[in-house]
Amino acid sequence: MAEKTSIEKRIAEKVKAAGGNTYYVGGFVRDRLLGTDNKDVDVEVHGVTPETLMQILEECGEPLSYGQSFGIYSLRGEDIDIAMPRRERKTGAGHRDFEVDVDPFIGTYEAARRRDFTINALMEDVLTGEIVDHFGGQEDLAKKVIRHIDDATFVEDPLRVLRAAQFAARFGFSVAPETIELCRTIDLSSLSRERVTEEMKKALLKAEKPSVFFEVLREMDQLGTWFPELEDLIGVEQDPVFHPEGDVWTHTMQVVDRAAAFRHQVSEPFRFMMLALTHDMGKAVTTAFVKGRIHAYEHETQGVPIVSRFIHRLTNEHEVISYVLNMVPLHMRPNIAAYNRTSLKSTNRMFDAAAAPEDLIYFAQADHPVVSGSEEFSGDPEFLEERLRSYLDTMAQPHVTGRDLIEAGIEPGEQMGELLDYAHKLRLAGIDRDSAMKHVLAQARKSREKESRRRKTAEKDS
Repeated sequence: MAEKTSIEKRIAEKVKAAGGNTYYVGGFVRDRLLGTDNKDVDVEVHGVTPETLMQILEECGEPLSYGQSFGIYSLRGEDIDIAMPRRERKTGAGHRDFEVDVDPFIGTYEAARRRDFTINALMEDVLTGEIVDHFGGQEDLAKKVIRHIDDATFVEDPLRVLRAAQFAARFGFSVAPETIELCRTIDLSSLSRERVTEEMKKALLKAEKPSVFFEVLREMDQLGTWFPELEDLIGVEQDPVFHPEGDVWTHTMQVVDRAAAFRHQVSEPFRFMMLALTHDMGKAVTTAFVKGRIHAYEHETQGVPIVSRFIHRLTNEHEVISYVLNMVPLHMRPNIAAYNRTSLKSTNRMFDAAAAPEDLIYFAQADHPVVSGSEEFSGDPEFLEERLRSYLDTMAQPHVTGRDLIEAGIEPGEQMGELLDYAHKLRLAGIDRDSAMKHVLAQARKSREKESRRRKTAEKDS
């Protein structure tokens, strides 16, 4: 920690000489006590005026003020945020609707009271290392509990509901019963999708068990505003032969947690985790009893509009949206292919259709069925990996291109597009370039002859 504190100590010593005190605050103190690395250094300066603090910062470097009216500063080239204590008063419905007054002399108790949870209200004197804990944050850290500080101020910021769930997921903590009850009373509709997604993303990408985020929101009765499609999965039955774990909600939460193990391997972690979260949403509208068994026929395709509605509510990131909408209809195919040992041409087509072919294999392992009985099947990544290598080898071979067709006398246009599609199918079937070119040219001749006959018939009829 010594290498991180030099600039803080320089500031703190000058603040002390001016009659004030400097404290580490918020997540930096929490994470240090948890033994977790946190590169975001936050300090709060008490007991000096903003003008005095600015003079001190100028002596230590080049001050940057990105929220001077809120008492927030930084120093160019330093990874540190410097704040002054402040009072906040709610002025509107939004989580940003606050009137803020900087008050360097309100004291540590009032400064800490405006924070959300006891574990985030801890302060540490930069010079002495003394922990200032007005609200039992150290005890809650030891008990692994997320607990709000003040009923009146907590409800003023609805984002705190999501932060409680996010912290519970990231740290493996529980949420205090009184905090759960308070969160049930808070309206989340005024939040922006960016802030909602930011909290969800932290859980999906940083938690060992991201499902805790959604389970806590369920306990708070807070799924409905932003995650209604997930809420619709609660109680949707599944065939116990393939899903002894229970309803679609339970299955989805298990898949999300298993998918977390592959975050460091996939093409892009957030979109992969969104695939895990949304893959079975179609079961809410397709599940039915057929001949005494529970089925959800075509849920992978029928669910696409539901997934689209869900994901557009949370993000406008085109790459995330297109990836998820591409992969959801394909999500069952890898394990079906492995179970049935389908043809090489079939797996080539499957991988070719995927936005990220390798991710299909990782997802297959997260979503593998658990079949009871003597013929248990729990996925076959080795088979899929071997087929992926074959697909990549196939795609690396010479193939028919548009230039080849132009050189053969075929003009750009609709026919060329159709012929290139045909050539691509031959490529996926393992047909080498020279043979494929012969097939394509033969197809072109057939198309010309067919068009010639059509024209002659039309002229004759006219």
